[in-house]
Amino acid sequence: MNEILKIIKSRRSIRSFTEQQIKEEDLQAILEAGQYAPNGIGNQPWHFIVVQNKELLEALSSASKQVAKNHELGFFRNLANTKEFNAFYGAPTVVIVAGDEQTQCSLADCAAATQNMLLAAEALGLGACWINFGLFIFDGEESAHYKQLLKVPEGFRPFYSVALGYRKGEVPKAAQRKEQVVIFI
Repeated sequence: MNEILKIIKSRRSIRSFTEQQIKEEDLQAILEAGQYAPNGIGNQPWHFIVVQNKELLEALSSASKQVAKNHELGFFRNLANTKEFNAFYGAPTVVIVAGDEQTQCSLADCAAATQNMLLAAEALGLGACWINFGLFIFDGEESAHYKQLLKVPEGFRPFYSVALGYRKGEVPKAAQRKEQVVIFI
């Protein structure tokens, strides 16, 4: 099987990490993969914020949990009220993907960059998880404070984040794929 197709099929969301920090060269390769994502009109409307400070990641998780306690979906409220839940699952590195709010396809472009980073992490033997919970802080009253703290450029909004690290435990099995999701005309 083609190596890229094998990586796509074997990638899983990893939610358990060792404390060991990832190698700098692996991080750079993952960030570069994000920069090579397809994007509308070649705008490249993304900005990547790498957080490797454990205390800051804990603070971001706690603040996101506070905001999520009032979320309309019970699933998020339940997670927010679970004391031991960490929004980033204890990953030693988190990449926040922010997009230019004035660029029409920014949300989709940043999603493509996020997927590229997830696939690059898998290719390098790292665990990764696409996470949105940890960004609830940008929906709360302290949004401006956290944007400043994380040096989010003016006019950009954090859309996604990727938790990165070395896997702890077994890789989860793939869920059964839905059938009859393709129509030929």
